[in-house]
Formats: sequence, structure tokens, C-alpha cells
Amino acid sequence: MAQTITPCLWFNGQAEEATNFYLSVFPNSEVLNVTRYTEVGPGEPGSVVTISFRLNGQEFLALNGGPEFKFNEAVSFIIDCATQEEVDHYWEKLTADGGEPGPCGWLKDKFGVSWQVVPSILDEYLRDEDRERANRVMETMLKMSKLDIAELQRAYEGR
Repeated sequence: MAQTITPCLWFNGQAEEATNFYLSVFPNSEVLNVTRYTEVGPGEPGSVVTISFRLNGQEFLALNGGPEFKFNEAVSFIIDCATQEEVDHYWEKLTADGGEPGPCGWLKDKFGVSWQVVPSILDEYLRDEDRERANRVMETMLKMSKLDIAELQRAYEGR
């Protein structure tokens, strides 16, 4: 089934730079199409209005909309990671060059976009019917910035 909802990311002249950055971070990524301003404006003729792109199967639209709107934590993108290697990769790439680490696997990239870099196993641990196990994992996670699968597993196992 084709994707029917596409997130639109509003940039102030950085759509092309941001798209290229995201393409370098995520595997199986590509630009789908680029729309440019014409003489009608409001941007410089030939400059990028929008870029449609795909990151590991998920489509996005980057829009050079101007300075009116800024990103905030009210919207974030969750990256489901099977291994610590994946967690480390996304964390390091997305916090590089001005990105900001946050609590509990959250971060902001250098453009201000919020991401959650989350190990797949975390949801299973937190939903465990054994509330003591789930509580230990939650307590451990709340003390972390970048999530550490081995440490979460130790908490889950009570070690």
C-alpha cells in the first residue's frame, strides 16, 4: 500500500542541506523530486521550494518556507533500532555538528528536528506484565541520554 501521509518539514532556506544530511544518515534513502521557485516567487527563481525524499522507506517533504516557524519537541520521529550499533550510529550522526542530546533517547539534530533513537526491545521491556521488571527498566531509562541496550537488559533481568 502506498504511503498516504507525508510529514512536511519547514526550513528557512535549508531544505536542500537538510535533505542531503538525512540521506547521508539513513540507509536506502533517495531524493524523489525537487520543485524550484519560478519568476513568480516568492523565493529566488531557481532556488528550491520543496524536496520530496525517502528515508529507509519513509517519505518526507522538505519545504523552504521561510523564518515564520521553528521546530520543537511537540513532534519527533522515532527511529526503531534493533542493535546498539544502530542506536550508536543514529545518535552520533544526528547529534553531530550542533545537534543536541536530550533525555531518554531524545535528541535534536543541527536543524532543530527532534528524534527518538529507541532500541526495539525497550517497548517489550516496558510492557512486561512483571511490573517490577518494567519499573526497573523505566527507572534506568530515565537516567540515560543515549539509550544503552545492555544496561536496559541488566535492569530488566534485575542484575
